[in-house]
Amino acid sequence: MTREKKFITCDGNHAASHVAYMFSEVAAIYPITPSSNMAENVDEWAASGRKNIFGEEVKLVEMQSEGGAAGAMHGALQSGALASTYTASQGLLLMIPNMLKMSGELLPGVLHVSARSLAAQALSIFGDHSDVMSTRNTGFAMLATGSVQEIMDIAPIAHLAAIKSRVPFLHFFDGFRTSHEVQKVEEADQEKLEKLLDLKALDEFRKRALNPENPVTRGTAQNPDIYFQSREASNPFYNALPDLVEEYMQEISRICGREYHPFSYYGAPDAEDIIIAMGSITETIKETIDYKMSQG
Repeated sequence: MTREKKFITCDGNHAASHVAYMFSEVAAIYPITPSSNMAENVDEWAASGRKNIFGEEVKLVEMQSEGGAAGAMHGALQSGALASTYTASQGLLLMIPNMLKMSGELLPGVLHVSARSLAAQALSIFGDHSDVMSTRNTGFAMLATGSVQEIMDIAPIAHLAAIKSRVPFLHFFDGFRTSHEVQKVEEADQEKLEKLLDLKALDEFRKRALNPENPVTRGTAQNPDIYFQSREASNPFYNALPDLVEEYMQEISRICGREYHPFSYYGAPDAEDIIIAMGSITETIKETIDYKMSQG
């Protein structure tokens, strides 16, 4: 029997937290505009007894800063629990030290970021990408979404691919423009998404957890020769990632009927000029292309 599609009216933050709740066992939070609603939603659902895909309520912990939230997330992942957090702007920058640790240790954490400008000559809540662009060197894979529906469809890929690839993910969308935009969208179906979870990869992640019954050495200091070799050793995990993301996008497309790829072309087949873009501007560009093509 095919489950009937469920449509809800929600904003981008709701969509991201709806998905994050499914795949998280621990959520470490610290509020910052415009991401605060994501943490508030997870807190509310955990308090009301909502179950994630493992049949558990998410353990939520609010820290004293975004640095603390990222540290708690790092610790949870090292102990074998799937963890996520939600942030923006300067808050994301405070997470950079722990992001480097999470990626270096190949831990499948996920950050959901409602992208926002960084405070420079003044604080601003303009929804640009200066925060996520500042984290490109952390080793996190990045997925951008441009609408509330895309968040529902693509946010699960961040979690699924992180678990399977061992590479942590940063999923981001435009602050206020998408995070607070209210749309009627098809809700992500927990039962269908659960079937896409790589249980073998998840089991291996659990077995790598810190455990006094199975002691290991981690967090050492290395001389440059060994450090460089260790950095190079992570390359195969990253090389496999684009194809893995494409595979999950095809799986999601089969579920929702909307086509997704890491990069998609939209427009006339004989176009002479192209725009390369990501985020909510892609919706505007598509409408403009449709209008121009209808005008010949």
